[in-house]
Amino acid sequence: MLPISPRAWQLEDQGMIAHTSLAVSDYKKSKAFYIKALEPLGYSQNMEFGEAAGFNDGKNTDFWIGKQRTVVPAHLAFEAKNRGEVEAFYKAALGAGGKDNGGPGYRDYSPGYYAAFVYDPDGNNIEAVWYDSSKTEKGK
Repeated sequence: MLPISPRAWQLEDQGMIAHTSLAVSDYKKSKAFYIKALEPLGYSQNMEFGEAAGFNDGKNTDFWIGKQRTVVPAHLAFEAKNRGEVEAFYKAALGAGGKDNGGPGYRDYSPGYYAAFVYDPDGNNIEAVWYDSSKTEKGK
């Protein structure tokens, strides 16, 4: 067996998922929704192949939508940098045709969990979340 340093097992500051995608039924409508809803979080639509669009957060094209005949609603959370981004996401998503599923605010999930939720045109539960370190033991 090879010796492994304790550092090799730590996952701090390392991404776990390179990219993800959601099935959508109306590609044009969903693309327009995500262009507007994700802009406050620093995303822009930068790739397109047929009826599939990729969105980049400035580092990687890590979110995709694609037209499918069958759509099973899912939950997807995007990390925000601050409270203002969560609020701007919520406002932009509603303005783009999203449906309210929980306005911006702290949640009981864990200390400092500040989030907003909207349903996209296919009923996917889309969330923006900011982890407020001032509300955690670590931040005190």
